[in-house]
Parts: sequence; structure tokens; C-alpha cells
Amino acid sequence: MTIKDPPALDGIKILDLSRHLPGPLATMFLADMGAEVIKLEDTVTGDPLRSIPPLIDGVSAMFLAINRSKRSVSMDLKKPKGRELALELMATCDVVVEGFRPGVMKNLGLAYEDLKAVKKDIILCSITGYGQSGPDSQMPGHDINYCARTGILARSGAAGLPPQICGAQVADVAGGTWPAVSAIIAALFQKLRTGSGQWIDIALADAACSTMALNLGPVLAGKQLPPKGQGPLDGGLPSYGIYATKDGKYLAVGALEGKFFRALCKALDLEDLQDQGMSTGQQGQKVRRALEEKFLSMSREQCMARLEGVDCCVEPVLDLDQVPSHPQFLARGMFIPSDGALAYQMASPIKMAGRISTATRAPNLGEHTLEILHDMGMAHDDIHAMASEGIVMLGKKKP
Repeated sequence: MTIKDPPALDGIKILDLSRHLPGPLATMFLADMGAEVIKLEDTVTGDPLRSIPPLIDGVSAMFLAINRSKRSVSMDLKKPKGRELALELMATCDVVVEGFRPGVMKNLGLAYEDLKAVKKDIILCSITGYGQSGPDSQMPGHDINYCARTGILARSGAAGLPPQICGAQVADVAGGTWPAVSAIIAALFQKLRTGSGQWIDIALADAACSTMALNLGPVLAGKQLPPKGQGPLDGGLPSYGIYATKDGKYLAVGALEGKFFRALCKALDLEDLQDQGMSTGQQGQKVRRALEEKFLSMSREQCMARLEGVDCCVEPVLDLDQVPSHPQFLARGMFIPSDGALAYQMASPIKMAGRISTATRAPNLGEHTLEILHDMGMAHDDIHAMASEGIVMLGKKKP
């Protein structure tokens, strides 16, 4: 494929009613693949993420980071005319994404059956905390709650310490965004083959549970799990863990395979330990202490210099402000110039041959209401009359 070829999702139109993180990040990645994404927001505050600090020119930096390449239309779905407009807009779309609690779309008159009545092959992707069914379907929640439900928190942090909040939104992104992206693409493929639409039910708790597949394996087999911090991938092995350096910084060692641990030990002049990477118990602690002492005798820079060119799976633990300038991410084009308040945007991690990542800024609330309603065939005066009644909101265009 060459750059002259249309993007993979060219011609696909998505209406995004979701808010906060999982849905908007999913639709941004779909926009990166060529889909036209219209973000439908209420007429008062819009997506609540817009107002969460830190703010840049009055808009959240977090909102700006996950809503690029979209247009914003602002409607009051609780008003009959607003609902009518929404259904008319949905009839022009291939996919609708929403993140309300189960039942809200039905109360708005926008249930899957209502959408099918205006477009029989519509794809609806519903992203909720606990799913459309089950005793907890109506419970509210956020990432920390889903991580608690699925054992992620219980296994996070060092041995002997309380559960630790994860540094990334595991449930929202791994549990919501990527399942939604893959399910929508699968539903579009099914629609291409069969002509049928689909209602996709994504539960953040369900998908977060799937991130614990390795930990759950022994549990499902009826085996006893080692205590937190003593498992093979959470600190129980000397070949897989976090080590401090002399300057108070840290290294992440992932030398699980024998060849990597042998290379590490050779580079550190610890050849007598080179076959002890998988040791547990007292012997494992002995090996770990030897590694700790060696790393603590050098700064992180000295450690990495000593390990340069050595295949041993060791990485410096970077602070977030060091990530965008990392040479590998620069070479991969993971941070690209933006024409908005953010100087750079994180690019999509999906690399497709022959395509160059680009980024347009996130929209103002209701910035494209006028042009979208014009595209639907509505007269200028009628649109302004609806705006005066609070049915729609005409946002300001950015220069």
C-alpha cells in the first residue's frame, strides 16, 4: 500500500456519544485509521473531561490529548427535537459509540431498536462499567474500581505493602478502548459480509479481568497463588524486577529467559549467578541481593553504559517527561506535531504500511454543529431558531 491509497476506514462514519477516556480514545484511534468521527456532546458542559485540570486555554490537556481529528456537534438529547435530530444524524452513520449506564439510551429513545428503525445495519457499541446484564450492571465506577474488582490492585505493589494504584488506566484503556476498537472493526467486517448490524456490549470490568489471564491461570486450575510480590512476574524472581541505582533512579530488569540472565550476569561480573535467575526462596533472595548491590554501586547512566549492546532486557525507568524525547519513540513517529493547543500529540500505535500519522486539534464544544446540521439539509434560520431554544448549541470556531 502506498500513501496515495485511502486510509483503512475511509468512508466509515462514527457518531461518538461517549465521554471521559475509554470511548473517546477508541474513536480517536478509529479516526486515525480514516473514519469520520462526530463527537455528540450536550449543550451545557459537553464531555466532563473538558474541565479536568490541567487546563490549556480553558480546556483540559487530557481532553485535547484524546479527541483529535473529530468534529463536535452539541444537542440536548432530552428534548424531543434534540432526540429527533440525533436519530436523523445516526441514520447517516455506520457506528454509534456510547458510554452511558445501561438503560439511559432507552430512556432517551435511542435504544438499539430505535437506531435500527432508522438504519437497519447500524452498529452500536455500548461501553459500560459492568455490562448490560448482571446484578451490578447499574453500579457506577471508575478505573480504580474495576482494577479492584478484577484483582489487579491486589497484585499491584511490593510485598508487604497495601494495594497500589496503577500508574496507567488499565481498565479504561486495556479493558475499554482496545476491546471497543477491535469489536467495532470486527462488526464492520461482519456487516460487509452479511449486511447485518450489531450491538456490541463492552464491560470495563470484564475486559480488565482479561488482563489478569496469566494470574488467573493457576487460580482456575485450583492452585495456590504465591503472596503478592512473590509471584514470577511481580517480584518473586531475581531476573524480573525493579532495582535501584546509586543516584536514586531505577532499572527494570526483565531477563526471564536464561540467555538474557546469563548475558546480564556476565556484563555485571556475576557469572557465578548466571544460572540462578529463576531461583526462589532464600536462594532467590541471595541472588536478588547480589544484583541490588551491583546496581547500587553505579548510577543509572553508568549501569546502562555497562549494558550497552548486551541482550539482557534491562530498561531505565523513565519519568513521563522523558518519554516523548526517547530516540525510539521519535524514530517511530509516536509524537507528532499538532495544530492545536498541544504542541505535539501522541500518535496512534497502529502503524499501517505507507501511511504517515497526522493530527488535527480537538474541537471546541459544538464547534461544528452549524456545518453538520447544514450537511443534514437544514436551513440556516431553522438552525439558529433551534439554538435559541436550547435544542442545539453553536460553538465557536477556532482560528
